[in-house]
Amino acid sequence: MDEHQTNKIGADLSPASLARAILEEEEMRRAQQAERDAETILPDDLLPGVGDAPMTLRQGLRSGGASMLVMMFVLTVIDELPRAIRVLAPDIQNSLGISDTVLFGVLGFGGVALVLGAVPMAALADRVKRVAIIPVSSAFWGVAAFLSGLIVNPFQLFLTSAATGLGQAYRIPVSGSLLVDTYPIQARSRVFATEGMGRPVGQLMGPLAVGAIAAAVGGDEGWRAAYFAIAAAPMAAGLACALLLREPQRGLHEQRALFGDEQDRQGRVEELPVSMSTAFARLRKIRTFYFLASGVGVLGFALIAIPIQFNLLLEDKYALGPFERGVVESLVWVVSLIGLPVAGKVFDRGFRRDPSAMMSLSGWLVVGAGLLYAVALPVKAIGPLVALMAVAQSLISMAFVAAPSIIAAVSPYRIRAQAFALLPVFVFLMGGFFGGLIVGQLSDAYNERTAMLVAAPPAGVIGGALIAYGSRFIRRDISRCVEELLEEQDEQRRAAADPSSVPALQVHNLDFAYGSVQVLFDVSFEVARGEALALLGTNGAGKSTLLRAVSGLGIPDRGVVRLAGRTITYAEAEDRFAAGLVQLRGGAGVFEALTVEENLRASVLALKLDADDMRTRIDRSLSAFDALQDRLGARAGDLSGGQQQMLALAMALMHEPEVLLIDELSLGLAPVVVQELLGAVQRLRAAGQTMVIVEQSLNIALAFADRAIFMEKGVIRFEGPAQELAERDDLARAVFLGGESG
Repeated sequence: MDEHQTNKIGADLSPASLARAILEEEEMRRAQQAERDAETILPDDLLPGVGDAPMTLRQGLRSGGASMLVMMFVLTVIDELPRAIRVLAPDIQNSLGISDTVLFGVLGFGGVALVLGAVPMAALADRVKRVAIIPVSSAFWGVAAFLSGLIVNPFQLFLTSAATGLGQAYRIPVSGSLLVDTYPIQARSRVFATEGMGRPVGQLMGPLAVGAIAAAVGGDEGWRAAYFAIAAAPMAAGLACALLLREPQRGLHEQRALFGDEQDRQGRVEELPVSMSTAFARLRKIRTFYFLASGVGVLGFALIAIPIQFNLLLEDKYALGPFERGVVESLVWVVSLIGLPVAGKVFDRGFRRDPSAMMSLSGWLVVGAGLLYAVALPVKAIGPLVALMAVAQSLISMAFVAAPSIIAAVSPYRIRAQAFALLPVFVFLMGGFFGGLIVGQLSDAYNERTAMLVAAPPAGVIGGALIAYGSRFIRRDISRCVEELLEEQDEQRRAAADPSSVPALQVHNLDFAYGSVQVLFDVSFEVARGEALALLGTNGAGKSTLLRAVSGLGIPDRGVVRLAGRTITYAEAEDRFAAGLVQLRGGAGVFEALTVEENLRASVLALKLDADDMRTRIDRSLSAFDALQDRLGARAGDLSGGQQQMLALAMALMHEPEVLLIDELSLGLAPVVVQELLGAVQRLRAAGQTMVIVEQSLNIALAFADRAIFMEKGVIRFEGPAQELAERDDLARAVFLGGESG
C-alpha cells in the first residue's frame, strides 16, 4: 500500500476501512497485472506463423520430406485397429458373460494405461531420439494385441487391454512433436489434417475388417481371430519407421521464423533432463493449454464412451451383427474424410490471420457437435441416426485439427512432447475411464440411448465452450514462448562472442504465482562467478519465493533460469542440486544427535565418495570455519546457534556448489553470533564461492555483498552495489537496518 493509504488506515482502523484498503490494493494489483499482460503480447511480425505467406501441403512436404508424414499417417491408421474392436464388444460380452459396466471398465482401462504411459513416454521423448521409440513400442502393443485373442476371462482381457494401451502410449507425444519439428508452421494444420485422416481411414477400414473376420470365422469366438489378424500391423510399421525416419531438430521452425536460417549453436551446453512434474506444472499455468486440455477432457465423455454404447445400441435395438455394425461404424467416419482436408486449409489460413479466432472456431465446432448429438440420439430411424452421428463426429474431428498447432504455438519446445501427452490424460482419464463407468451404469440402469443422451450433448457443449474461452489467451501465450526464444538466442550469441561473460546464475523475466495470486513480477538478474549477491526486502517481498523458483522447489509461470549457461527451468530440484545449485534454509539445518564430522559425512552419503575424497571435502568445507575445525567430535546439538549455522553451511559446501543459495543468513541469531558468521561468509567470498544470500538487514548485507537487490511486493526496485543501496534513503528505510549487529 502507498503512503497515503497507510496514513488513512492509521487514522481509521475500523474493519470497514481495512477491508476497503485491501480491496483497493487487490484492484490495483489486478490492473497492474492486466497492464503487464498487455505488454507481453508481441506484434504479429514477431509471432511465428502469424501473417506469413500461405503454404500448400506440397510445399510443406518439399521442406520436410514426405517420409515422416506418410509413416505417421500409417501409424494413425494402425493405432485405430484396437479401438475398432468395440464393434465386437457385444460378442466379447456374450463370450465372457459380463455386464455393460464390467465391459466398459475393462476396455476403458486400455485408455487409462495409454494415459499412464503417455506422460513418462513424453518425458523420454524430450530426452532421447523420438524415432527410436516407435519400433520398440509398436512391437510391444502388437504382442499385446495377439495375446488378447487368447484370453479366457475378464481379468486377462483387462491385462492385455492395459498392455495394448501402454504400447500405444508413444503415439500422441512422439508423433505430434515429430511432425511439429519436421514441417513449417505455415503448413502445420494441413499436415495434421492429413495425419488426422488416418483416424477416419482406420475407423473406416478397421470395423469393416474386424467385423468381416469375426463374421467369416463365425460363432461367439470369432472376435479372437480379429485380434490375431491385427497384431502383425504395428510390428511391420515400426520396422519401416526404424528404416525410413530421421530425427528432426527440436524447435527448428520457431527459430527459423524468428531468426531466419541463422542457427547459432556455438556456446551451447548440454541441458539438464526435463522433469515430468515440472513440465506439467508449467503447462498447467499456460492459460491457453489449460482451457484446451480441460475442454478436451470434458469432451472425452463423448469421445470414448459413446462409440461403445452406440455399438451396443445397434445390436440391442437394431439386431445388427458384427459385420453390419462394422459397416455402420465405418459410415460414421466417412464425413470426416471430407471435413478434415477442409479443416486443414481453414485452420492454416485462420492461424496466419488470427490465432485466437482459429482456436475459437475449434471450440464452436465442438459445441456444434454437442448440439447435434442432442438432435441425433432421439432419432429412431437408423439411416438419419447414422447420418447425424457422422456429421457430429466430423465436427469433432475437424476441431481437433487445430489442437496440435495450438499446443505447438503456446508450449515451450523443450516440453512440447509432454504437452502433446497431456491431452490423452484428460481425454481417457476424465472421459474414457470415469466417463465410461458412469455411462455404463446409466446404460445398465436404463438403456443405451438414455445413457448417450445424458453424456454426449453436455460434454460437447461444455467442452467446446471451454476451448473457445481459452482462445482469448493464445496471443499472450505465444508471445511468452517467443520471448523465451529471443532471450535464448541472445544468450547463445553472448556465449559465442565471449564465453567468459556467461554468469554463474541467470534469472530472466520470471513470474511466479501461488494459484491465482501472483507473487513475483518480471524478475530478472544475473550473478557473476565468484560474486556475493544480497537479496534484500521486508517480509512478504518475495525473496524466499524467488529462491524456491530458482532452486526448483516452485515452478514459475513464465521466465528462464540458467546455471552456468545451462537452462534449468524445466529440471527437477534434485537435478539442479546435482548440477551445483545448492540451497541452505535459515534456521535448523543439522542433525543434533550426530557429531560435526558425522553431519558432514551424512550430507554426502548419496555421492558414495571414497575415503580420500571424503577427507579432502571435509577439510575444504571447514577451511572457512575456524570455530569448527577443532570440534569434529562434538555433538551438533552442543554447538552454539552460530556454530550450528556454520556447520549447516559446511554441509552445503561438501557438495562443492557452483552457486550457494542461503535463505535468511542471520535468522534468529544474536548480533555477536552474526558477526562471527559474517567472518566465515567473507572467507567464502574471498575463496571465490558464488553466493546469493537472502537478508533483511542492510547493515549485514553491506558486510559481505558485492551487489544487492532490493525487492518490494515481488518486484525488483533496486539492483546495484550494496553501498549505493545504503545511500538511497527512499529504499533503505524499507529495509531493517540491523543496528545492533552493525
